Amino acid sequence: MKLADIRKKTTDDMHKLLKEMEEELHEFRFGMSGGRVKNVRRARVLRHDIARIKTILGERARSA
Repeated sequence: MKLADIRKKTTDDMHKLLKEMEEELHEFRFGMSGGRVKNVRRARVLRHDIARIKTILGERARSA
């Protein structure tokens, strides 16, 4: 997900998206341990997106 797309979302939407991505990453890690995952780069993408969302949420919290 691109940074500009994330910035357009409301804070509530970002919290929901963050929760979904963290859950997806959790499920991905279980899939990795079970050998069910084919796309191993997905974890990296999820971690980067989670970091982007947390950064923007922090910026909004500091500015408020």
